[in-house]
Amino acid sequence: MTTIDFTLRLLAAFAAGLLIGIEREWHHKAAGIRTNILVAIGSALFVLLSIKMTETNGDVTRIIGQVVTGIGFLGAGIIFKEGTNVHGLTTAATVWCASALGCTAAAGFYTETLIGTALVMIINSLSIPLDKWLAKLKIKKDLENKGQ
Repeated sequence: MTTIDFTLRLLAAFAAGLLIGIEREWHHKAAGIRTNILVAIGSALFVLLSIKMTETNGDVTRIIGQVVTGIGFLGAGIIFKEGTNVHGLTTAATVWCASALGCTAAAGFYTETLIGTALVMIINSLSIPLDKWLAKLKIKKDLENKGQ
């Protein structure tokens, strides 16, 4: 792998993390720009290191598996429970996706990285109004059930 290829892959991971982070910041959610960029770049660096170290022989997927495990621990630290409510699941899942996109970019799958980034942003953006609408329906249904 050339230095230019290494840099392009790292920049693709940076762009994915940046775009996801901007969406999270726009919606005033935790784990914004810096977190998503660092997760995407960190994941990409581990994959790029693995690719470089296994150019002649070895299994590049071993480090990717460890990245997934490490991000799982990071995500677990984001999730917290308050009474019967659980917070941070979407943020943890978004960080997990940023890591996966960093790995995808590092593997040189630029189109797939772009598609994945767009889907994460669309899902996170559309889920907010959908969640609010469903919450209103639940409240309405609860009020109707209490009235009977």
